[in-house]
Amino acid sequence: MSQRTRERKIVATSEKANGSDVIRIALADDHVIFRDGLRRLLAVEPDFDIVAEAKDGTEVMPILEEYKPDILLLDLRMPGADGLTLLQHIQINKLKTKIIVLTASEDEGEYVQAMKYGTSGIVFKETATELLIKSIRLVYEGEIWLDSRTTAAVMRQFESPGDAGSREHEKPAISNREREVVACVAKGFKNKEIAEKMFISEQTVKNHLYKIFDKLGVSDRLELALYAIHHNIRPL
Repeated sequence: MSQRTRERKIVATSEKANGSDVIRIALADDHVIFRDGLRRLLAVEPDFDIVAEAKDGTEVMPILEEYKPDILLLDLRMPGADGLTLLQHIQINKLKTKIIVLTASEDEGEYVQAMKYGTSGIVFKETATELLIKSIRLVYEGEIWLDSRTTAAVMRQFESPGDAGSREHEKPAISNREREVVACVAKGFKNKEIAEKMFISEQTVKNHLYKIFDKLGVSDRLELALYAIHHNIRPL
């Protein structure tokens, strides 16, 4: 095993290695103190297993190919290769690892690009630990994680005077009820939460989503959320 591999690999505990529902996580951040603190915070969770770490962008792809983690916590700004470039490579190579971007940046354009390149969640570095932990579990289950601040930023970035006219011709042929479901998905709500918010059954939510996916030509919740943000879909 090379020195670099020894540096980035963290051996899982036997209890976690034998778990059936363990979430395997890789960390990618060039700030040693932050990365070390993050590892310590996440390692105490019984369903988390920190399998590898990258201290610069050049180590990320080899880690994903070797360890195949379920989740990658990715800093967008690292030496060697920036996060947006890495996201493009991950998307092109159709890797199954889900990405949660960790950022301290106020650049709204980065959030938009990160979502377009397949990111499943965006978490600010000042976010409370319990919310980061929640985001990891939700993304692992197939949900997306966008807090109100991020959602507003992404929607503002997409909205520009040049788009206003063309948007009038892009209104999707979905009902107002379906628009409500789409808007909830874009905000990161799970089916149960959507059902409670709209006073309908969870099965009805699933039925709505099935029809919406078919009408809009999207294949999953992330694509639907991006479609909603791009087309500014809100309840009428």
